[in-house]
Amino acid sequence: MARAGLTPEIVVDLAMAIVDEHGPAAVTLSAVAARAGVATPSLYKHVRNLAELTELVSIRVMDQLADRGSAAVAGRSGEDALRAYADAWRGYAKDHPGRYAAMIQTASPELSKAGQKIIDIILAALRSYGLEGEQAIHATRALRAAIHGFVVIETVGGFGLPYAIDESYHQLIGMVIAGLPKPV
Repeated sequence: MARAGLTPEIVVDLAMAIVDEHGPAAVTLSAVAARAGVATPSLYKHVRNLAELTELVSIRVMDQLADRGSAAVAGRSGEDALRAYADAWRGYAKDHPGRYAAMIQTASPELSKAGQKIIDIILAALRSYGLEGEQAIHATRALRAAIHGFVVIETVGGFGLPYAIDESYHQLIGMVIAGLPKPV
């Protein structure tokens, strides 16, 4: 049955559903078209190709991650804000491992804009440490690398030792925060 009212947003919704059910590798234009109940060429009215659809999915994921992070840090500052943000980021990845895996890191203007929302939240939290400019960027990269690295390993089941993964995560975030200057 053909889907009336198909839009780029609906095409992304359909791709996100496939990602949730089967992972990012399962997203193809033919799979999305089948889910929409249309022929594959009908999708070209809404997305140029699979690369554009992949980028749109990634932007949606980044927007969701930024929304969750922003809500987590609202009304917080300093270490409390950084820990809340780190927990929100990890929570998103654990709640949506397929979506998290679908997030691509290539540089395009649209992806950069979506990614900047994520970075801006960290930069805002770092202001209470007196970090600005280059030093804030270095600290942001360290925190982002720690969070992203941990959740990628965790979401693929890479932590096999019998100790509490939550405790390992909280210690990692604590180590990164301990390396920052004292809040001003």
